[in-house]
Amino acid sequence: MGRRSIGTGLSALLLALAACSPQEQTANAAQSSTAPAQASVHPVSGLKVVPVTVTSGNTVHRFQAELADTPAAQQRGLMFRTELGPNEAMIFPSVPQAERSFWMKNTPLPLDIIFIGPDRRILNIAAETPPYTTDNVSSDGVTSAVLELIGGRAAELGLEPGDRVEW
Repeated sequence: MGRRSIGTGLSALLLALAACSPQEQTANAAQSSTAPAQASVHPVSGLKVVPVTVTSGNTVHRFQAELADTPAAQQRGLMFRTELGPNEAMIFPSVPQAERSFWMKNTPLPLDIIFIGPDRRILNIAAETPPYTTDNVSSDGVTSAVLELIGGRAAELGLEPGDRVEW
């Protein structure tokens, strides 16, 4: 009699669980459609990767940018990196907004350093900055962020001052 009770109890439990499953799946599906997508993390830097768009005329250019949003991440930047894809970037938010200056110490890649004003428009571009130099390249005014691309990419895409940058 003990076995029969356990078997009946187990069957009832399985039926109850099966009856709950569609509701739980529906609730989970609703959550996943309204929940923000999990941010990806760059495999080399460990920084969060965020989408960045640059609108130049009628063309929107899309990049996946590592977000350097801490003093340590901003100090390191792309130092020691030997690869950066054509649609990869690093973005450095300016908090507080200020004039910015960058150098290429310990950076083996030539970079385009794009200074973005408070209105989120490109102020100026330091194109194809030479690797390893400690010469400063500076913004032409107060910045809300700086975007770094592989050297020559800004010219290739026709990016110029006044283009809008969103992140």
